[in-house]
Amino acid sequence: MGKTYTGVADFQPARDIPSLSGKIILVTGGTAGLGKGSVRAFAEHNPEHIYFTGRNAAAAKKLIADIKSKHPGVALTFIEMDLSSLRSVKTAVVKGFKHDHLHILMNNAGIIAKPPIVSVDGYEIQFATNHLGHAMLTKHLLPYLLKAAEEPNSDVRVIANTSDGYEGHRMIKGGIAFDVLEKRSGMNRWFLGPWQRYGQSKLANILYAAELARRHPNITSVVIHPGVVRTPMYDDLQGWNGLFTVVTCWLNGVKVVTPDEGILNQLWCAAGAKKSELRNGGFYRPVGIDSTADLKGEGANVELAAKLWEWTDGVLAKFPN
Repeated sequence: MGKTYTGVADFQPARDIPSLSGKIILVTGGTAGLGKGSVRAFAEHNPEHIYFTGRNAAAAKKLIADIKSKHPGVALTFIEMDLSSLRSVKTAVVKGFKHDHLHILMNNAGIIAKPPIVSVDGYEIQFATNHLGHAMLTKHLLPYLLKAAEEPNSDVRVIANTSDGYEGHRMIKGGIAFDVLEKRSGMNRWFLGPWQRYGQSKLANILYAAELARRHPNITSVVIHPGVVRTPMYDDLQGWNGLFTVVTCWLNGVKVVTPDEGILNQLWCAAGAKKSELRNGGFYRPVGIDSTADLKGEGANVELAAKLWEWTDGVLAKFPN
């Protein structure tokens, strides 16, 4: 799962994030875990509007009420969305996003170590949720990101969450098994199958963020590893997958951190760091460690990133307006 890293000393979002006045923000997976913590943190800095997505409308309503009780001037909108369904993503964002520009997109949501099943659209479920759903969202929000990037002294950022678990892709020839992503077999591999499938989805997050930076350099696109965080997703790991996580962390000396600690890296990259401090297309470990040079093999494969972008465009094109 990685190593223990130290970086930006004593980053405190409440103190160190500047005013977000005039900023439009969207966070996926905002009803729980790191997404919820990020929405709360952003709300403390007077943004113009925060959108957040998820599937739990009751949790969203509770979060909005809680934030409004502390920060009554902050506008929040919940967009109900199932990231594993490309049609759901497309319909939800077209219906729910009401602004004509966007400054911060935090592609935070994800799933981990799932059985070999496919999404409603017929794609391996972790790849569908962690990569394709966010790619669909990013595609439809790109015109608004680009419009914000035209503003004087613009600072537009897209933050994608990955994991050191992306190393699981090394058990897959070529890093991403494009040839079986659409098969009902769902990549049912006997040896660490859930982690192979998870690894290729997290590799896709890294490659797609880097390719977004190359194709649209006026947008700052980075990918972050939050650490191993005790979120509901972590707690849901049961049986062999839970044991594998615990043992792997122990062997590598990795501390499992709290959600309050886990949000620091994505918040630093989204709003705490100056634009000039970020490497466009870079990979950051907590907190604020530029670990791009650590990406080897397929993780730094420019040709694979371009192939993924084009393959993804082909998938998204199956869901026209």
